Amino acid sequence: MERLGTAGAAGGDVCMCQTIFPAHANHRGELSAGQLLKWMDATACLAAEKHAGVSCVTASMDDIQFEEAARVGQIITIKAKVNRAFKTSMEVGIKVTVQDVLTNTEKIVSVAYATYVAKPVGDGKIELEPVKLVSTEDHLEHTLAIERRKIRLGYEQVFQNLMQESNKEDAFEEEDGISTDLTHVQSIELVQPPHANHHGNTFGGQIMAWMETVASISASRLCCSYPVLKSVNMFKFWGPSVVGDRLVFNAIVNNTFQNSVEVGVRVEAYNCENWIKDQARHINSAFLIFITVNDKGEQLTFPRIKPTTKDGVRRYHGAIARQRIRLARKCMMSVKEVRPSDPWERSNQAYVSYSNIAALTHLAAKPGWDVTSMLDDIKIWTHEEGDVLSLKIEMQVKVPSQRAFLLLSDFTLRQQWDKHFLTCKVLQAVTEDEKIYYVTSPPITGHKPKDFVILVSQRQPSKPSEPYTIAVKSVTLTSMPPSSEYCRSEILCAGFQIYSDSNSSCTGIMHSESLLWTSASMAGILSSGNSFVHEACCTSQVTRVSFCTPVYIYLHLAVVRMLRSPTYCKQVCYFNQVTSGVMPYLAANLTGSSHSIEDTALECIKFLELKGSEY
Repeated sequence: MERLGTAGAAGGDVCMCQTIFPAHANHRGELSAGQLLKWMDATACLAAEKHAGVSCVTASMDDIQFEEAARVGQIITIKAKVNRAFKTSMEVGIKVTVQDVLTNTEKIVSVAYATYVAKPVGDGKIELEPVKLVSTEDHLEHTLAIERRKIRLGYEQVFQNLMQESNKEDAFEEEDGISTDLTHVQSIELVQPPHANHHGNTFGGQIMAWMETVASISASRLCCSYPVLKSVNMFKFWGPSVVGDRLVFNAIVNNTFQNSVEVGVRVEAYNCENWIKDQARHINSAFLIFITVNDKGEQLTFPRIKPTTKDGVRRYHGAIARQRIRLARKCMMSVKEVRPSDPWERSNQAYVSYSNIAALTHLAAKPGWDVTSMLDDIKIWTHEEGDVLSLKIEMQVKVPSQRAFLLLSDFTLRQQWDKHFLTCKVLQAVTEDEKIYYVTSPPITGHKPKDFVILVSQRQPSKPSEPYTIAVKSVTLTSMPPSSEYCRSEILCAGFQIYSDSNSSCTGIMHSESLLWTSASMAGILSSGNSFVHEACCTSQVTRVSFCTPVYIYLHLAVVRMLRSPTYCKQVCYFNQVTSGVMPYLAANLTGSSHSIEDTALECIKFLELKGSEY
C-alpha cells in the first residue's frame, strides 16, 4: 500500500482571498451563499490535495452556519487546513472571514468542517501520511477531529431515534397551513468541464451552489420574498458525478419554524444511457435553512405549512428531528464558554460528549502556568486569564499508564482513594466510553450533603503520541431530579490526561461558587467534598497525568486521559479554576493549604501505585 502525503508539512494549509463583485452578489448586494459554498469547497479541496499529493473529492460537509453577510466591495478570506488524516480521508477545517477595506474591520462569516477522500489515478490503494502538528491549535484540532468523526458516523442513528419519537404525533395544529406541494421546484444542469476537476469529477462546491439556487426558489414560493441562506445541515455525497452527467434537482419545503424554513433538495444523476432508461443515481440529499428579512433587516415570520401526503408527513417530522440536532450541535460544539449541567437527551448526546472532551482538551493545553510552590514530588502551579484563575498540582506517579487509566476511569473505585466520595453508582452505561454516575458527598457544618449527576467520557488514544482521556461534566437527567435531602451541585469540567512521555499532569478546574462553601483553608475545600486534585480535572499522561476540572460549588468529577502504552505514568497534574471574586480568597489560602492539597494528592498516588502493582 502506497503512503501519500507531505510528511514534512503541517497539514495542508491553504488561503484564498476574493474581492466580492456584483456578479457574485444577490439582489441585496450581498455575497451569494452558493458562490461562497463554491469558494469554500475549492479552498478545502486544495488543502486536502496539498496534504495528500493526489486528487481529492468532497465526501461530506458538517453543519455550515453563516453568521455574517459579506457585501460587494468587501474582501472574503477563506483559510482551510487539514486537521487530521485517517487512512484515505481527511478532515479539513474551514474558516471564512470578511474584511471591509474602508474600515479595516474583520468579522467571522463561518467556521465549518468537511471530509475529503483521496482519489489517486488507477486502482492502487493508498494510506495518507499523518498530519504534522506544529502549534497548540494543531494539537487541539487534531484531537477533536476524532470526536467530530464519531458525531458524523453516529448522526444517522440519532436521527432515526428522533424520528421514532416524532412519528408518534400524527396530528397537526396547522389546519389552515399552506400545502408544501406549491413549493416544489425541479431544475436540471448539464455537468461541463468547468464544473469538474481534471479527472472529470464534478466539484462538490458546484453541486452545493446549484442546490442553494433551487432551494432558494422553493423557499421564495412560500414566503413571497427573497430568502437568505442561514445554514446547511450536515450531509454527505452518496456517489460521484462526472462531466456529461445530467443532474436533476428536486427541492421542496419540509417545514417552517417561526422565522426560518427548511428546504430539502434531492440530487439525481443520469448519464446518456440512464437518461433514456430513466434510471437515476441518487448522489446527494441536503437540507438548507433560510430566513427572510425586510428592508430594515428585520426577520419576517414564515407561514405555517401542512403536509398533505404520507411523504410530506415524513419530511415534516424529519425537519423537526434535524432542527433538534442542529440546535444541540450549535450549542455544544462551542467550548468557549463552559456551561453548567446540560440536559442528556437523544438529540444532543453526541454533542454533550464532544463538548466534554473538548473542554478538557482546551483547558489542559492552556499555556502560561507559573510555579508557586514546590515540595518533594509535588508542584503547585497557577494560571491567570482574565477573571479566571486556575490551579495545577503535579504529582510523581509510577504505575503503568493503561492500568492507571482503568483505575481512574472507574468512578465506583473513587471511594477507595477519595474519602469525600460518600457514594457513587452508575445510572446509565450509555456505551463503553460514556457512563453517567450519581455521586454524593458528606455534608459540611451547616450545609446539606452534595450530590452530582455526571457524565464520564473516556477515550483511548488512536496513536502513541495521544493521551488516554477521561472527561467529566454534570448533566441533567429527567429520571434523576434534585432531592430535598441533597444540594444538587455541578461540575463544569474535569478530567485526567495520561501520556506515554516523560511529562505528566493532572488538570482540574473549580469555579468560585465552590469556594464559597468551603472553609477558610484549602483543607476545607478538600474535606468538604472537593478533592481538588481528584474532583477537578484529571489529565493523566502515561508519564504524565493531568487533572483538569472547572467545578461549580464542588469538584467531585475527574476526567481521565491516558495513553495505551507499556510506559509508566510518572507525573500527575491537577487544575482548578475560579472566578475573579474568589481570587483574593484563594490566593490568601494557597500558602496555608499546601499540606491539605498534598495529602489528597498522596492518597491518589498511593491508590494508583498499590493497585497498579497488582496488575
